[in-house]
Amino acid sequence: MSLKIRLARGGAKKHPFYRVVVADARMPRDGRFIEKIGTFDPVKPKEDASRLVLDVEKAKAWLAKGAQPTDRVLRLLDGLGVRKREPRNNPQKALPRKKAQERAAAAAKATSPAEAPAAPAAPAAPAETPAA
Repeated sequence: MSLKIRLARGGAKKHPFYRVVVADARMPRDGRFIEKIGTFDPVKPKEDASRLVLDVEKAKAWLAKGAQPTDRVLRLLDGLGVRKREPRNNPQKALPRKKAQERAAAAAKATSPAEAPAAPAAPAAPAETPAA
């Protein structure tokens, strides 16, 4: 049985309130859980101490038993110093796509001839003379 430490939503419409619970991974988000280990109220200001109320000892015990926290719970645990969350980094997402790279290269090429030495001008083609 794989265990998850996750948030179960409660509260009214547009006013969320979450219970931090340990549940079987196969159960629904707001469904049956094994143990409630805390609460999280995202509406409260970040400085408020009652925004996150968590039994740290129970959380550590469940982590030792192999429970996997979800990403949001891992962020909360990292804020409390219970478990370290590795920051995610995907530098490929930040790169412009192929067409944008081509446009940037063309724009750089258009501005660079002023800095680069000018190529010699091609001789002008002789003007055609009308046949008489």
